[in-house]
Amino acid sequence: MKKSSAVISQPSLYLFLLLLLPLQLQSSDDLIDTVCKETPFCDLCEASLRPLTPSPSDPKSLASAMANVVLGNMTDTLSYIQSLIRHSHDPAAERALAQCAELYRPVVRFNIPQAVEAMQRGEFGFALYVLGDAEKQTDSCQKRINSTMADDESSVALTARNQLVKNLCDVAISVIKSLMNSR
Repeated sequence: MKKSSAVISQPSLYLFLLLLLPLQLQSSDDLIDTVCKETPFCDLCEASLRPLTPSPSDPKSLASAMANVVLGNMTDTLSYIQSLIRHSHDPAAERALAQCAELYRPVVRFNIPQAVEAMQRGEFGFALYVLGDAEKQTDSCQKRINSTMADDESSVALTARNQLVKNLCDVAISVIKSLMNSR
């Protein structure tokens, strides 16, 4: 009995893979569309997830990616706060900013990275708790800023950054809840 073996030439393999690529991209786009429509800030969700490469291809990687977006924005905000502290000449504003930095620092260094790891293990409840806490820390920072800093350019910019982080936390929490409900 004669055995047949399929031999695929390299050009044929490349063509096959190129034909599959749009299917992969389409499914990621569909997943992002579906999940982001369930969030309170659909446009922010899509703007945060679409540019990522590789594109998150399953709900768990999508949730982890969104938590990493929160982490990146909180890290940038912490750096901005630290810059404001270095350039501050107002002791009250400096104290408020230092308190904000103390609120942000553990969330950026420990909490959110641990939440991302927990999501990879399927422990979504912990991630929800951490992201909710991150949102509360952002609110606490903003209250300090509102009570001590005038409406100068730096406080307005920090308020905008805090609001963005808060909105991203809301999106990440919605993405995780959507993932948990689909299980």
